Amino acid sequence: MLGSILIFLVVLSILVLAHEAGHFIAAKKAGVKVEEFGFGIPPRLFGIKIGKTLYSLNLLPFGGFVKLYGENDEESIGDSKQAFLNKNKRTRISILLSGVIMNFILAIVAFAVVYSFAGIPKETKNVKILEIASGSPAQVGGLLVGDIVRVVDKEKVDSMDKFIDLVEGKKGKKVVLEIERVRGEEKVNKKFTLYSRENPPQGEGPLGVTISSTEIYYPFIVVRPFVGIYYGFKEAVFWGKMVIDGFIKIFRELFGGHVPQDLSGPVGIFAITSQVSKIGILALINFIGILSVNLAILNVLPFPALDGGRLLFIGLESIFGRKILPKVESAIHTVGMVILLMLLLAITARDIQRLVVAGSIARFIESVLK
Repeated sequence: MLGSILIFLVVLSILVLAHEAGHFIAAKKAGVKVEEFGFGIPPRLFGIKIGKTLYSLNLLPFGGFVKLYGENDEESIGDSKQAFLNKNKRTRISILLSGVIMNFILAIVAFAVVYSFAGIPKETKNVKILEIASGSPAQVGGLLVGDIVRVVDKEKVDSMDKFIDLVEGKKGKKVVLEIERVRGEEKVNKKFTLYSRENPPQGEGPLGVTISSTEIYYPFIVVRPFVGIYYGFKEAVFWGKMVIDGFIKIFRELFGGHVPQDLSGPVGIFAITSQVSKIGILALINFIGILSVNLAILNVLPFPALDGGRLLFIGLESIFGRKILPKVESAIHTVGMVILLMLLLAITARDIQRLVVAGSIARFIESVLK
């Protein structure tokens, strides 16, 4: 269990530090003074000052933060060119968005690593049998894992959808499959007559087979990282759309007076991280990519205390032609942070309740006592 906790802290730290590193790099490039780049959450244990920036190690060993000069107090900075608030709107927007961009870059890199080592999925016209359920028509009829389905009832099959439609259309009847079977370097064509079940067991399907029309290929090692980045970008965009759809669903449920069921807090994420880490390092890296996309989109939401909330104030500044008083903005962000913390506590309480019901908390306590 200690190992799971350490893995969780490392994952969380990678996500947050990547985000804060984005702010740090953009601020330095824009000439904004970075007062502190901290690892962990204060109180501070010790720090080293390099140039004008204090690099600190803090008591709670996860996450991090960047403190920019003149981020909240306009009165004490005067007309300093190194102050965040004295920079033009475009510069401030780029600094705020840099954390989000860095999280997307982290996601792309994570997915690229997975694709580079696990291979690139490629769609083919070969509908291959991956699994066969015990006692199913497929097993009784003599089909084997690795068989490629070419024809179903005299109709050529070149996609999963076509196979499923043909088999579903024959429920309760006999169906003739023509398959290609590979024996060493020899290919053999065979015919099988099976019974397509009308009411199959849950999760099995009429024939009891798991199929796929994708194959894994490994590009030449020199170009593999570049191919991995390309597919990593596509994967990040895919998860970005999924996360946005998820947030839209959550807001609809909230405005409809329902409690969202798909939210998870730190306890829920810890439980998932613990399970994913048991699968393997590539699964964990892939999960980091998914979490990084979530963090990026969460931070760009126009809510006080988040980067999106600060971007909203810059938008209001453009509309009204003047800055919102820094003290007022800071107070609103503080209230927003309190609301976020209360929401986090509520989600955490529900996560714990779920784990108690599932028996996971009991197993957790038992493992700690051991």
